Amino acid sequence: MASLDRHLDSDARVPATEKDGDSKHSTASALPEVRYQDQATQQQSWLGYLWDTADLGPKERRLLLKVDASLLVFASLGYFIKNLDQSNIQNAFFAGMEEDLEMFGNQLVHATSFWTAGYVVGQVPINILLTRAPPQIVIPTLELLWGFVTLATYSVRDVRSLHALRFFVGLFESGFYPGMQYILASWYTPRELGKRTTLFWASGSLGTMFSGFLQTAAYERLNGVNGIAGWRWLLIIDAIVTLPIAVLGFAFLPNHPWSKRPSFWLNAEEVALARARMKAIGRKGREPWTQAKFHRTFTDWRIYVLPFQYIIGYNAGVQSPMQYWMKSFNATPPPVPGVSWTVAQIQLYPLPTTAIFAVAAIIAAWLSDGPAKGRRWPFLLFGGVFGLIMDIVWLKMPLYTNIGGHLAYFWLIMLGAASGALSLNWVSEICSDDNELRAITVALSNDLAYVVTAVAPNFVWKTTAFPRALEGYHWSIGMQILSLLWTFLILRLLWRDRQKLRAMQGL
Repeated sequence: MASLDRHLDSDARVPATEKDGDSKHSTASALPEVRYQDQATQQQSWLGYLWDTADLGPKERRLLLKVDASLLVFASLGYFIKNLDQSNIQNAFFAGMEEDLEMFGNQLVHATSFWTAGYVVGQVPINILLTRAPPQIVIPTLELLWGFVTLATYSVRDVRSLHALRFFVGLFESGFYPGMQYILASWYTPRELGKRTTLFWASGSLGTMFSGFLQTAAYERLNGVNGIAGWRWLLIIDAIVTLPIAVLGFAFLPNHPWSKRPSFWLNAEEVALARARMKAIGRKGREPWTQAKFHRTFTDWRIYVLPFQYIIGYNAGVQSPMQYWMKSFNATPPPVPGVSWTVAQIQLYPLPTTAIFAVAAIIAAWLSDGPAKGRRWPFLLFGGVFGLIMDIVWLKMPLYTNIGGHLAYFWLIMLGAASGALSLNWVSEICSDDNELRAITVALSNDLAYVVTAVAPNFVWKTTAFPRALEGYHWSIGMQILSLLWTFLILRLLWRDRQKLRAMQGL
């Protein structure tokens, strides 16, 4: 039977009576005493609400400082680079690639789908590999490989070459986000995890935003230098930024807490403390794959139900019409005489959307870790309701009147998605009692979300349907409603499991 919620006020799970996976590193005699309280009962100071380490003892504060300085910093830099590389194609498309490679019709969507196909192939195998192999080797190696392929992309001369290279960029990037989600949840408690995964997640949004600045600079200052178009310079610069970050990962990214020596930063006492903290919240280490283990993992409702929470929520968001809408003013004849947008404006005006989104995501995480006592689901419900309202508003808005109102709408369009990082936190915490189940379920969540992303845009988010994108917005409305219903389904299943546990305990 699946392990159950720690108590009614927390989404973390506790193990039954199973031993920790790697017993030689988890014996009670080797573990120091840890001052740890459940999220729902812990009293937090005002400073602790701002940053959780303020309420910890000096040994835990020192441990978290070291882990934050290595794991969190590398994760954030790596995800910044990943999203910089991921978003460069769309920015390049609007700055000359469309014309140079004759990417007319739905070619941009097809290029994205090839990247997504590669991304889908690698996620689950890499996350399973991470339960056995050192993350310090696996993740930076993948990052090096996608940096080299990004560099090669600058030289493409036709759409077919672009598609092939985008597939491999996606393949090598596939292990980073689910892998880092799995690794972060191996080091942090529920009070700490939401803030850190959201900072990690928000760094990717900053990478998306920075790509717009970078493309604008490349277009204005490097376009034509050495006979190379500005959009090609963007890809070269992306690769130059990516490669040294990957090299740093070999030194700074820590391995699992149950590894013999997770990091050169940590001494033996700190390693034991890290393991004790995870044991205190029921987060299990590595276990061997036995027949019983295999049966338990793949007959657990969580591996089948939880991924759909993320899949639905991820695909409920809209593809912003902003750049398509701005570019449509430049058509001949113009829809609004006398109003047009420059290439720089089309690149830069969407950037506040990402900045607002990042700030909102961080606020949601702080509230979830702090006043909400580790609960994730209220923020997921809010995101679904907000997204549903914004979808309906767009369908009612006239397309070319009230330009200021349109800009405000586009800048606020992603607020509903600000709780997205908490969705995978919820998955990780619900699966705390089984390390391999946690790794697979997190990877499946992200992987299958991208499977839908690889297919759906070709039917509902067609390039030629923008800026209005009626089919896409109707799709989003349906997915937002389904995401709300699925959240309630998970809450019902968790309540059922708690009732079963209480009955077994005679409570």
